[in-house]
Amino acid sequence: MLRPAKPDNEAERLAALRATRLLDSPPDQAFDDLVRLATTLAGTGRGAVTLVDADRQWFKARYGFDTEQTPRDESFCAHAILEPRRLMLVEDTLRDARFVDHPAVTGELGVRFYAGVPLLDGEGLPLGSLCVFDDRPGTLSGSQAEALRALARQAAHLIELRRAARELDRHMRDRDWYEQQLTQYSDLLEQQNADLAEQTRTDPLTGLPNRRAYAVALAAAIERAEREGLPLSVALLDLDHFKTINDVNGHAEGDRVLAEVAALLKSHFAGAGMAARYGGEEFAVLVPDATLEQARLQCEFLRQGIAVLPIGIVVSGSIGVAQYRHGETPGELIARADHALYRAKNAGRDRVEVDEGH
Repeated sequence: MLRPAKPDNEAERLAALRATRLLDSPPDQAFDDLVRLATTLAGTGRGAVTLVDADRQWFKARYGFDTEQTPRDESFCAHAILEPRRLMLVEDTLRDARFVDHPAVTGELGVRFYAGVPLLDGEGLPLGSLCVFDDRPGTLSGSQAEALRALARQAAHLIELRRAARELDRHMRDRDWYEQQLTQYSDLLEQQNADLAEQTRTDPLTGLPNRRAYAVALAAAIERAEREGLPLSVALLDLDHFKTINDVNGHAEGDRVLAEVAALLKSHFAGAGMAARYGGEEFAVLVPDATLEQARLQCEFLRQGIAVLPIGIVVSGSIGVAQYRHGETPGELIARADHALYRAKNAGRDRVEVDEGH
């Protein structure tokens, strides 16, 4: 195991860390939410917001393990802060000389994968990191890495806001000044929370709503359809042979294809429905006030649009469509659309199938 060195500006860094007064502070839901979101985006079982003290690494927030702190010499994040402007990625600890015999690797945690982004204060000093890790080797896509960096910036903003709030407490004798500053920082915190909420509802690669946001929208659409007696249809779109696109052209090109299809979906259903990234190369569409046949026609136009995308790669999509039935649950409706999608694939792909079963 290679013990981490200390930064050249260690004294200044430690002074900035102590000024936050976060060390050994109580749990904070805002930091917990960031860690949970980071592990979800990265697909890992564990994650943390760490603060690297003089001789220890303390966890301000953690998910997937119970340890409150570890010696600094055994800290992955103490390595990460040595390059404060970079994401530290260890795809397999057993192939990295720094960590092959590390206690976190050989012990109960069995860490095999790690990714951490340093948390920088307003002066650019690294206080710790937002990290995710797992007991299996792994990696991050370009969009996952950028999302992790964005979440680290959110964590750094929260640290600055917490520090600023404590500074404001020192000026309570000047009531007018205090109230003005408190309002300013409350607005900033509200904006940060709004940004975080948006990230939990949006797919970072395509900019489309994600599966969670789609589920909320579908539930609301079903409630409206029941209340007003209006038709409602849904569709599931799967890009054909997408694994081959990735294997032949590379994942960067695969990501570009997903982004282009997402842009087509946005324009196709702008003001007349909702499209979301449902997972991987699968998209979900919500078509309110549309019968099965009307939704099928819209999806047929969409299928043709995908086939002629000017992106230099042959792309096609299979689509399954279903119309809502009275008293049906969202899961049942999606399952019928998925069954129609399955039939479209079995029938040769690049086609639209509808669920007309009764």
